Amino acid sequence: MSLTTDNLFPVHHEILNRQEKETLLRQRSVVIWLTGLSGAGKTTLAKHLETELFSRGFLTQILDGDNIRTGVNSNLGFSDTDRYENIRRISEISKLFLHCGIITINCFISPTEDIRELARKIIGKDDLVEIFVNAPLDVCETRDVKGLYSKARRGEIKEFTGITSPFETPRHTDIEIRTDQFSIEESVRKILDFILPRIVYNTVPAPKQR
Repeated sequence: MSLTTDNLFPVHHEILNRQEKETLLRQRSVVIWLTGLSGAGKTTLAKHLETELFSRGFLTQILDGDNIRTGVNSNLGFSDTDRYENIRRISEISKLFLHCGIITINCFISPTEDIRELARKIIGKDDLVEIFVNAPLDVCETRDVKGLYSKARRGEIKEFTGITSPFETPRHTDIEIRTDQFSIEESVRKILDFILPRIVYNTVPAPKQR
């Protein structure tokens, strides 16, 4: 007889819960999901945000597209099916960090509304802050130090978001950051203003902002 999910018996109820871990860390956990085109500034913004949160005593973890794809998801490509599986795995990992009381900062193009809805479903809409890191395509191309857009336009990279694969503008974003109009410092401040009430530790969990 082969093993199926019917033969699995999760023991979540026997494990220390999220609230106990948040109490230990003196913070409220949340998943901050940065979505946007390659070159929009997601990773740069995440690094500055993490540094600011760390200086305030918060424990964080950045999950970045390139790092994940060279590790956990190294077996995935960029087909629609593989993009979906990429986000599914990332969302499950994020949920684990969430239940450890850690503030997770995700930097992923996550180009379609279906993919972003998958993340919301797995993580929970009340525990996910979606941030649209928005910059025009031509601006993203000028920032392309890796030369990916040039390669995509020459046909050397297939299924490249923004060139040969679509990016759907988010419909359920909590914050939009125009990185072509605002500095990193201004952008980080805007995010902090939104998330600090969510993550500052109180004996009573902070209300969810939507």
